[in-house]
Amino acid sequence: MSTLEHFRHGLDHFRDGIVEGWQLLRERASQAITRFRPIRDSQRDVETTPEQMRLRGSRWGLLTADVHENDSEVVIRLEAPGMEASDFVISIESNHLLIRGDKYARRQHKEGQYHITECAYGHFERSLPLPAGVDDSQARASYQDGVLMLSLPKLSGDKRHRIEVQTG
Repeated sequence: MSTLEHFRHGLDHFRDGIVEGWQLLRERASQAITRFRPIRDSQRDVETTPEQMRLRGSRWGLLTADVHENDSEVVIRLEAPGMEASDFVISIESNHLLIRGDKYARRQHKEGQYHITECAYGHFERSLPLPAGVDDSQARASYQDGVLMLSLPKLSGDKRHRIEVQTG
């Protein structure tokens, strides 16, 4: 095999690895990719830095989640940095956890200009299917260090019980 053929083979292998990696990333992160719609406030001046950031910022962002189930509850961990606890509205509808919110551009610098704004700002909605029925009246939520944690106790009929098999 010539050097050129070795090079082509290596290039084909490299390309296949990239394509496979992108497909895997798309499959695993497709639910976490969330659309952010700009918050329109007609009372505000578009010339302010936070407003400019909202208009120039990304319309898509990642809100990645882990959903864990044990015998008594469903625990959800959602990464949503740059927000306050009061920015979230959480509900349960049709066995799905709905997390809605508004992510605001909070002014970090009073002087200068931004050259890159990749963070997404605006209104978002994320829906997560629940693996079991939950008692939403006993649900607990907390937000700290950019992570929203929810503990949703299962309905009593949804708890798993082990059935022992008797002999004889």
